[in-house]
Amino acid sequence: MQGFTYIGVLVLVALMGIALAATGQVWHTAQQREKEQELLFIGHQFQLALDQYAKHTPVRGRRQPLQLEELLKDPRHPEVRRYLRKIYPDPMTGSAEWGLIVGPNGEILGVHSLSDDEPVKKSNFGLADRLFEGKMKYSDWVFMHASG
Repeated sequence: MQGFTYIGVLVLVALMGIALAATGQVWHTAQQREKEQELLFIGHQFQLALDQYAKHTPVRGRRQPLQLEELLKDPRHPEVRRYLRKIYPDPMTGSAEWGLIVGPNGEILGVHSLSDDEPVKKSNFGLADRLFEGKMKYSDWVFMHASG
């Protein structure tokens, strides 16, 4: 009888391990989806900030910043103008470093994540993000200035 109890305990431990592994996978996927939503939000914040920077260009001024920090305080104006509250960290890498899309004059036209991980979300994007359909890496999700 003791041998059967031992086998029963082993089977129970194995089943618990399988259940925990499945739960871990579901938790990881949910966490990844949450980070993707955060990346979309932050990317849109950068996009909006770049659009506002261009919209408030003084006569004979640059239309786009040379550094992301210029979105925090626009150096082209004597009064304080802020288009972003802070340089958000990339939720996919955890770093404040972003990939930059730079124009011929060194002006920043857009940003993207530096992560080469594969996205969970590959379809059913909203109209504003339709270009992300089928992209195989987060670094392919590029958030550009409207005329960029």
